[in-house]
Amino acid sequence: MHYLLSVIDDSANPSPADEPGAVDTFNQQLKDDGYWVFAGGLERLDASTVVDARSGETAITDGPFAETKEFLAGFWVIEADDLDVALELAAGGSKACHRKIEVRPFDGIA
Repeated sequence: MHYLLSVIDDSANPSPADEPGAVDTFNQQLKDDGYWVFAGGLERLDASTVVDARSGETAITDGPFAETKEFLAGFWVIEADDLDVALELAAGGSKACHRKIEVRPFDGIA
């Protein structure tokens, strides 16, 4: 089963100096152990743009969708046998990036 491990950041949470190396090591371990599908970090919130074409007209707004203290900073997509394994891997990711991780199973893969 595939899981999305979302990295939840907080604008008041400075990145620790060892984060890049720890995340690289965690990523390599995911690859070596066969859990890796793909991952990515996201640019800062002020680099986001919201596009809404639900009404037929396209509205484009600079900035994040929601004004919130916490935001999505990056993610991993992993393949694990079950939720227990995904949660264990998320704990390792949380330790590596010093942030909270939300774990959600995919509702099928297209």
